[in-house]
Amino acid sequence: MTMIFGIPLMVLFGQLMLGLINGAFYALLSLGLAVIFGLLRIINFAHGAQYMLGAFAALLGAQYLGLNYWTALIVVPLVVGALGIVVERLLLRRIQHLDHLYGLLLTFGLALIFEGTLVNLFGVSGSSYPIPEALSGGFKLSFMFLPTYRAWVLVAALVVCFGVWFLIERTRLGAYLRAGTENPELVQAFGINVPLMVSLTYGLGVALAAFAGVLAAPLYPVSPTMGSSLLIVVFAVVVIGGMGSILGAILTGLAMGLIEGLTKVFYPEAANTVIFVVMVMVLMLRPAGLFGKEA
Repeated sequence: MTMIFGIPLMVLFGQLMLGLINGAFYALLSLGLAVIFGLLRIINFAHGAQYMLGAFAALLGAQYLGLNYWTALIVVPLVVGALGIVVERLLLRRIQHLDHLYGLLLTFGLALIFEGTLVNLFGVSGSSYPIPEALSGGFKLSFMFLPTYRAWVLVAALVVCFGVWFLIERTRLGAYLRAGTENPELVQAFGINVPLMVSLTYGLGVALAAFAGVLAAPLYPVSPTMGSSLLIVVFAVVVIGGMGSILGAILTGLAMGLIEGLTKVFYPEAANTVIFVVMVMVLMLRPAGLFGKEA
């Protein structure tokens, strides 16, 4: 059996693939956070709860409405994103001119409300969501067995991530969004509805979290607390990439997943902390993050 640094090649590549899939979730969630902070300057501490709502909506839709996976993948992000728009219009808009700390506290309180409500209704034990039949099974590669659903998660996450990056960085709509956050009065004078763009931008960030939740439902137990522990890691990824950097969030999320996967092979005890170690090192050398701009 081929060995690399004393590690079987199949084990190494298998762990790298798992790390890349985890990195795809980090990239999706970090992208949503980066969109919301980069364009709206809102530190969305409810992001983990919105990811959890996406997974729960898919599970409950399947149990009570007969909603299949493919329909949930489209409908759930739209519904949770619409909920995000309501939150932005009714709550966040009232404090948009205040210090960022108020937005952080408000979204943190919303996260506790969402999580606590579902804990009271469904308890803390996780529920399973079935893998769709079309994505069951796997591929026998020369170095590992790759489940079809995990390959689908990786492809879907990358397509959505780079699609959102292209929308914001390479289209006229994205230019309007960026201009509206930098000089809303001027953009409003050209007849563009800036408040509506702000609401839709927040809804987009929330929909990305919900989309990640639907993708995660067949892989991880669906529980009210599934987003709380992941949120801290995702915030670390955003800080490493640079707060507000769209491309930085995507690339850093994938890279941190791979680094975490390698750490599990060579030094498993540090796997849960390696991302935070990288964050500290990056902040010491580049306080704005790898892709962030110095103030």
